[in-house]
Amino acid sequence: MSRRHLNPVPSVAIEEVRALVGAGTLRRDLLIEYLHRLQDSYGFLSADHLAALAEAMKLSRAEVYEVATFYHHFDVVREGEATPPPLTVRVCNSVACEMAGANELLDGLRAALGDRVRVRAVPCVGRCECAPVAVVGRNPVGEADVRAVQWAIDAGAVDAPLPEARGLADYRAAGGYRLYADCVAGRRGAEDVIAALESANLRGLGGAGFPAGRKWRVVCGMPAPRLMAVNIDEGEPGTFKDRYYLERDPHRFLEGMLIAAWAVGIAKIYIYLRDEYAGLRTMLGEELDALRAAFPNAPETELRRGAGAYVCGEESAMIESIEGRRGQPRLRPPYVAETGLFGRPTLEHNMETLYWVREIVERGAAWFASQGRRGRKGLRSFSVSGRVVKPGVHLAPAGITLRELVDEFCEGMLPGHELYAYLPGGASGGILPASLAGLPLDFDTLNEHGCFIGSAAITVLSQQDSARAVALNAMRFFAHESCGKCTPCRVGTAKAAILMEREAWDVPLLKELAQTMQDASICGLGQAAPNPLLSVMRFFPHELEGGK
Repeated sequence: MSRRHLNPVPSVAIEEVRALVGAGTLRRDLLIEYLHRLQDSYGFLSADHLAALAEAMKLSRAEVYEVATFYHHFDVVREGEATPPPLTVRVCNSVACEMAGANELLDGLRAALGDRVRVRAVPCVGRCECAPVAVVGRNPVGEADVRAVQWAIDAGAVDAPLPEARGLADYRAAGGYRLYADCVAGRRGAEDVIAALESANLRGLGGAGFPAGRKWRVVCGMPAPRLMAVNIDEGEPGTFKDRYYLERDPHRFLEGMLIAAWAVGIAKIYIYLRDEYAGLRTMLGEELDALRAAFPNAPETELRRGAGAYVCGEESAMIESIEGRRGQPRLRPPYVAETGLFGRPTLEHNMETLYWVREIVERGAAWFASQGRRGRKGLRSFSVSGRVVKPGVHLAPAGITLRELVDEFCEGMLPGHELYAYLPGGASGGILPASLAGLPLDFDTLNEHGCFIGSAAITVLSQQDSARAVALNAMRFFAHESCGKCTPCRVGTAKAAILMEREAWDVPLLKELAQTMQDASICGLGQAAPNPLLSVMRFFPHELEGGK
């Protein structure tokens, strides 16, 4: 339909949009930020507001609509549709929460709350250590039951609490930012810092495991201006380590970020934080303001807000999102280090990778490298959930085994539970049986078993759980989160979920489908999605033959 046949935008909608996004020229890359402002203010995105925003940004309505409908956290209300209730309760139904009774909680809340509150099942919200989790408005309620959620609603406890993190003053009093000051003043050389990361064998801790020092060298060799994108999307089910560290010591990460920017010659930094971490976003914004005042000559830093899309954990999809578009992965080459944000060479890092920079440089590469077991190097932050006494983030040596991790750090299995299986790397990392709980947990150590450690998200299953049910949960998640760009992933995940729901699996067909997804998907989502179902076929065939 041509523009002249579109319905005119009501003047009141234009005024409301301009009141929220400003009267001047609007930036194309801030489209998602503007959508957040509208939804935060009105609770949903109306057709009139989307049309008004498109007019204000000089974009087609289709461009704005396709972005708004891509992200799960935007509630688009089409013409003629009823507006949603003012409050939404989101119940996580990913693996750890489903094991802890999320489906029963959903049924109970829907029965108790009726139509006055919208109750939704949502993917992992990054709080697996206190499953099941319900988010009332933006307030996460851990170990939730119907009574606790009703109390939060009645009390008006719908805003995210601020974490009690160590602020800038306390961090500097303990020696923080001395290393960064030494770098800027020339008392440290960039070559020495990069060499320390290489000697320590620090690898990317978001899941891919690419050597950090090598990445710095590659980007440093690219033409200026160079940019940095920090990935704190953390959407892998079972992962919550980044939130854990940021809620306690954000400046340790921020100092590592500034050191990386100095060493590589970064002109501007973008931090991409998942929308589920609302309290953390407020706190981090305040600490960034304090940091700008303390170091006015540091590179400009923008804090960007995700909108609910697991695929944005992939670096190029995240960059598309920062640029204000749908978060769909790019075809490569060129790689992000060559052509990333706004067409410039980009240093992309997971938050935890930068978190370790200061300590490695100050304490020495040998200290970090010596921490591992079984010939592995370094420390790993394991996000542990499931049937253990003490779930949470546990800092342990690289190369530790699952049995050692459970016994030494998690205080063992819950009473009445025996180790049956475990997910070593979130939903995409596959499922291993208890008989392989003696494998060293690290990059590259699980590949021969069809699994990987990824972001070190460990979910522990007991004899009360079913690996088949966990695999189905994971496949439903991947089908929900597929960006739709490539057919093998878009169609494959949905078809696999349907096939896996059947009492008898068509094993040859599922294997053929899995192989197609692995071979032909554009990004890691589709390539890794078959891992859990292949694990069930390989290690738990009894569950396909009438077992649990």
